Amino acid sequence: MTLNEVEPGKEYVIDEIDTSGDDEMESFLFSLGCYSGENITVVDKKRNLVVAIKDARYNIDPELANAIKIRA
Repeated sequence: MTLNEVEPGKEYVIDEIDTSGDDEMESFLFSLGCYSGENITVVDKKRNLVVAIKDARYNIDPELANAIKIRA
C-alpha cells in the first residue's frame, strides 16, 4: 500500500521506498528521514499530503507519496 492510500491521522511504518531508480528522489526522501522502518503519519490530505516524520511536518506531492510503501 502506498502513502496515497492511507487514512489520515493514523501512524504507519514505512516498509520501503520505491523510486524506480530515481536517485535524486530517493536521496530527497532520505534527507527528510523517510526510510524503511521509520514511522510516518499523514496529517492532512488534499491535493498534496501533509506528513509527520520525526517531529517535523512536510508537504509532499502525490508522486512522492506514491514512492513510499507502508506496512498494512
